[in-house]
Amino acid sequence: MTALRRLSMPAVLFAVGLTMPHVAPAQTFHVAKYSIGGDGGTDYLTAEPGTGRVFVSRGTHVMVIGVAELEDDAPEGAASDGKGRLFVNNEGKSTMQVIDARTMKVQSSWPLTPCDGPTGIAFDRASNRIFSGCGKTSVVIDPASGHVVSTIANGDGVDALGWDPSEKLIYIPAGRDGNVTVVRQDSPDKYTVVATVPTMRGAKTIAVDPVSHVAYLFQPEYGPAPAPGSPPPAPGSRPPRGPVIGAWFFVISH
Repeated sequence: MTALRRLSMPAVLFAVGLTMPHVAPAQTFHVAKYSIGGDGGTDYLTAEPGTGRVFVSRGTHVMVIGVAELEDDAPEGAASDGKGRLFVNNEGKSTMQVIDARTMKVQSSWPLTPCDGPTGIAFDRASNRIFSGCGKTSVVIDPASGHVVSTIANGDGVDALGWDPSEKLIYIPAGRDGNVTVVRQDSPDKYTVVATVPTMRGAKTIAVDPVSHVAYLFQPEYGPAPAPGSPPPAPGSRPPRGPVIGAWFFVISH
């Protein structure tokens, strides 16, 4: 692999609503809408290749659309190996559940120590490794053994993970620290942090284009929070936010 080119940041910022580039002629897409009911908010969705099954992370379980529901503590990101196994991050217990996509049975539960609160996930078939995004310390797992084979130091407030397989780069966004840690895969069990790219506080989700090798983030900007009301917010609840006064789009390239 050629030497990594210098990352061009602090992020390229584009205010939402700027002139859009040329758009190809419109195509027709069909949308089918289904009510899935159930308790718990939705926060992640994964499709199992070739099976037609879709896995939706809910508040305390994983819902397999049209088939079943799998109990879990706090499911987050999920990834498939394309061979019938689904790997689901359990944010509440800092573990990873291994699910047989054919039988819908949980095969194993792997501890991810020292990971705390795994969220984003990616599976690299070339090296047969799973990347799990965690606050401050992300982990690399060998799916053959379920063991953590490497750790990665990154920022806090992670809620996603991006993977560029041809460039062998992992992107780990940290919402509390307002940056993205970029990591190079040197070998299946060796990883090197090559850059820490500043973005903004709150930007914690990410998408990576594996063709153009560009990573994208989006984050709204909030104005001052309203004055405390009566009664005060319940313990453990999020304090009220101010109104949205702007929105920022981040483009990370190298």
